[in-house]
Amino acid sequence: MRTRPATRVLQYVAVLAYLIFLGFPLLWLISSSLKSPQEFASITPSILPKHVEFSNYSDALNEQGLVRGLGNSLQISIYSTILVLIVALPVSYALARFRSRLRPLTNGWILVSQVFPVILIVIPLFMILRPLHLTNTIPGVVIVYMVWSLPFALWMLQGYVAAVPRELEEAASVDGASRVRTIVSIVMPLLRPGLIATAMFTFISAWNEFFFALVLLQDPQLKTLPLVLARFVGAEGQVQFGPLAAASVLATVPSLVFFAFLQRRLTSGLLSGAVKG
Repeated sequence: MRTRPATRVLQYVAVLAYLIFLGFPLLWLISSSLKSPQEFASITPSILPKHVEFSNYSDALNEQGLVRGLGNSLQISIYSTILVLIVALPVSYALARFRSRLRPLTNGWILVSQVFPVILIVIPLFMILRPLHLTNTIPGVVIVYMVWSLPFALWMLQGYVAAVPRELEEAASVDGASRVRTIVSIVMPLLRPGLIATAMFTFISAWNEFFFALVLLQDPQLKTLPLVLARFVGAEGQVQFGPLAAASVLATVPSLVFFAFLQRRLTSGLLSGAVKG
């Protein structure tokens, strides 16, 4: 059935409006990073800068410790993502494939844990980590981010595991493959979209997280990127708009690169692993 011209026009208009809705804040952010302080004080603001100023980027990089915060956030996000995938894959497989009395209880706890606000659990976590000497350390923050992201990862991967036909695993078992070999050779290739989506969610959550890092990290050398960006707001509420916009632009680059790198693999065929097997 062909689409009517009027319907097609409405579709294009809706897509264009959506792109403008998403792109305008980014355009404004990039434009603000190139403006001078005088333009921010102007009573007639403009979208595009009248005079391009790159000094905001040098101020953000040289004076505010942005590079160090970027490195800390990148380190924490990568480690958290790897640990979440290592733990979530076998646990989600067991929850989806093996029948147990604990399965409904575990799934219920996974859903309930997502309701807890951060402020409710941050103090108990701090009290647990302090005797272990894990406060004010990168490993301590990585553990907290892993625990915080794990319930969602388990819930997401369970659906992908359940969608894998059992007949594929049974055929591999008939051919003499062990359970581990079946998971590695058959199941994991089919879970690639789910693993990539989980990795993207975990990485971006850890990259943007602020409250846990604020409570657990006191050493200025260990501050993450969101904490560094908060420094651009002075004690009296005076905001350095230019350097803040420049730092925000630089802060989005790693997450965009990570997303673009994984997005290609996210659209791969769901059954490509089964064909190879």
